[in-house]
Amino acid sequence: MAYIGQNLDRFSNVEKLDAITPSTATGAGPYNLTQNSTAFTPINANSLVISIDGVIQYGNFTVNNATVTFDSALSDSNTCDFIYQMGIGLISTPGDDTVSTVKLAANSVTTAKINNVAVTDAKINTVAASKLTGALPAISGANLTNLPTETKPTISSISPTVITNAATAVTITGTNFISVPQVEAINSTGAITPADSITYTSATQVVATFTLPTDGTYFLRIENNDGNAVRSSTALLTVSDAPAWVTSAGSLGSFAGASAIATQTLTCTDATSFAITSGAIATGLTFTTGVGSCTITGTQTQYTAAATNNFTITATDAQGQTSDRAFSMSWTFGASGSGGFN
Repeated sequence: MAYIGQNLDRFSNVEKLDAITPSTATGAGPYNLTQNSTAFTPINANSLVISIDGVIQYGNFTVNNATVTFDSALSDSNTCDFIYQMGIGLISTPGDDTVSTVKLAANSVTTAKINNVAVTDAKINTVAASKLTGALPAISGANLTNLPTETKPTISSISPTVITNAATAVTITGTNFISVPQVEAINSTGAITPADSITYTSATQVVATFTLPTDGTYFLRIENNDGNAVRSSTALLTVSDAPAWVTSAGSLGSFAGASAIATQTLTCTDATSFAITSGAIATGLTFTTGVGSCTITGTQTQYTAAATNNFTITATDAQGQTSDRAFSMSWTFGASGSGGFN
């Protein structure tokens, strides 16, 4: 009795495929399985109902992806009546908007399948704060790309490197300075002293004036008005008192021209060395430098008549600071030099 009702291709979960064209050349196969000329991958061989010359084929063929191969060869004289997929099946190229979210297997969308171009700032910015919950994944430096870089200032050198306690301008050389930065001197004890005044010269140079009453070494810190800052890696600035002369400037006395003089000791606090930097002492005398003082001794052999030597001695301390002082020595001969008559 004929079947009355819907055709097989109207039943739910039944897909009608395009009939294949048997040929002697192809023989047993493989034959391409298509639906509406689009490659079609069935669930498995058992899900297919194939009719050849009016005979339902079952268990005598295999399926590999979107192809079918029969156990026995077909020929040009055979006819494929129909092919049905009993079940939804897997369409190699689904139609637009035909795959719903529930059809996607869990974890089926991999990183390689995400289009980087599609992940825009606009998409990221629309993520609600309520979605950003729970622990954040570990983030390594290798994963942080295309981030804006901070432009931090740097300090390469200063001049001078040694100053006294008096207000002194210090030129700071570096990079990425922004007008007008804040500048601080940080003592090795941790005490912080802001600069009295700051002059922005360029992105590579600023001049800061400091009055630092406490001797010691100081780090320098510069902070731009955008919050980026740098502190020198070492204590670049030294604050120290300059050498202070104790011996008064001027004449050291009048001496008998042909006699050995008493040792002349010239004292300067904090000095570590001395040098005659202008003029000269008389020939025959010996100048000896020391720590804290220097001496002049000997017998002059340069003059035979009254004369005066003028000279300047420069005292230098451990920090390279200097202090000059001018002196003179006079030479007398005859009665004026005898010491018995005045």
